[in-house]
Amino acid sequence: MSARTRWMRTAMILAVGAIGLAFTVKMSAQVQTNKEEKVGQATREVKVEHAEVLAVEGNDLFVKMSDGTIRHIANVPESARATLDDGRQIGIRDAKPGMHLTKTITTTTTPKVIVTTQTVTGKVWHVSPPNSVTLTMDNNENQTFKIPSGQKFMVNGKETDAFGLKKGMIVSATKVVEEPVTQVEHEAKLTGRMPPPPPPPAADTPILVAVVTPAPAAAPEAAPAALPKTGSDLPLTALIGLLLIACSLGMRSFRKLRA
Repeated sequence: MSARTRWMRTAMILAVGAIGLAFTVKMSAQVQTNKEEKVGQATREVKVEHAEVLAVEGNDLFVKMSDGTIRHIANVPESARATLDDGRQIGIRDAKPGMHLTKTITTTTTPKVIVTTQTVTGKVWHVSPPNSVTLTMDNNENQTFKIPSGQKFMVNGKETDAFGLKKGMIVSATKVVEEPVTQVEHEAKLTGRMPPPPPPPAADTPILVAVVTPAPAAAPEAAPAALPKTGSDLPLTALIGLLLIACSLGMRSFRKLRA
């Protein structure tokens, strides 16, 4: 075997040894955190509100609640929708006085417990029982941990407390923290019913019909009465003759007086 071959073989052995050592150190000193969520029994509460639309002014809505109170809902967003009985969806611009609204609010409360499990594995560098322990981590840095009351450690498969720890021991400790939380979800559903159309008149209700009466025609003027056929102009002629005779006599007398 040549010197070059022996050198390459030695380098490969050293490389494999270094990888194995690094793997051992990593496994002997690490912190693992695991979170688990435990979900409890959810409770559901349903609240229903009824209202009647009194007026709509722009995006402001005035409604009368079922208890008689008047409520002013200001700045209703354009995206708000109410579902009618026929499935149509309308917005604030389509609301009309007399419309009935029903708002159903469903509140779901779900209790949860967040379980955080932290496992610490490392080599004991220093211990101050029962308060703290300093472990050498996989990056060769020392990290100090506060020891909770009653904390137990596993050393070579055996359980011990802080007083049983010695420098150089490979120990493993597990910390479990349970954090209760409550998740609350609200779901609102708005439905509406348009006011009914006015009822048609009853069958026996008289219907008024406007009748225009034309003005009566003017009566024709009466024609002048015609003289009876028995009448004549003789009396008129005699009267004129008498007047002429009287005038002649009068003129004669006037002349005699002047002479």
